[in-house]
Amino acid sequence: MGTVFSFAVRDPGPGTGPALRRAVQRLHRIDALFSTYRPESEISRLGRGELALAEADPEVRWVLERCAELGAETGGYFTARPGGRLDPSGYVKGWAVEEAARTLRESGSAHHCVSGGGDVQTAGGPWRIGIADPHREGAVARVVTGRDLAVATSGTAERGPHVIDPHTGLPAASFASLTLVGPHLTRLDALATAAFAMGAPRALPWLAAKGVRALAIHPDGRQETTAGWD
Repeated sequence: MGTVFSFAVRDPGPGTGPALRRAVQRLHRIDALFSTYRPESEISRLGRGELALAEADPEVRWVLERCAELGAETGGYFTARPGGRLDPSGYVKGWAVEEAARTLRESGSAHHCVSGGGDVQTAGGPWRIGIADPHREGAVARVVTGRDLAVATSGTAERGPHVIDPHTGLPAASFASLTLVGPHLTRLDALATAAFAMGAPRALPWLAAKGVRALAIHPDGRQETTAGWD
């Protein structure tokens, strides 16, 4: 999916090696179905009209249904077609991380961390998660600490301005980065994408109304949080 995944397991046992191999296999299957970097993936073929949705893998249909639900919930700020091109990565990346973490949990691990493209799902803990500073390469803007914690960030640090505002067709530019914290990464990652596209001044009040804790870093370096962030 054009990014890096990593694992940290604090309670390794005899089943850890096989569980990690299963988690990696799961990630490769998701990549094979959904990667927009692979011309042979089902998402790429669907986008080119070479594959009918009814003939697609059930997981592809399930993900696109979830994307449609999120589109309705966010007033269209989340979409599986940013810029008009089929690309559900705003949902799939967080879901892939959480799927890998689920594989470890089912193997008996109660203390692990899975990271993919800057989005993190932890189990057990406490864990300390650094939030990248979008204005200083390699620097950390904030650190969050917690147990069973998910952290999702949308921003420009890794891929430049790539989150599209579906209502304008232009890259969203109100924030340099937007980080959401909660228990489950899949939904959190999708909401981070939608809120980043929504931009200031609407995004943080919208997230606060949903009870989601968020940190926004503005293009001028100013930091702003929802209530309860600390």
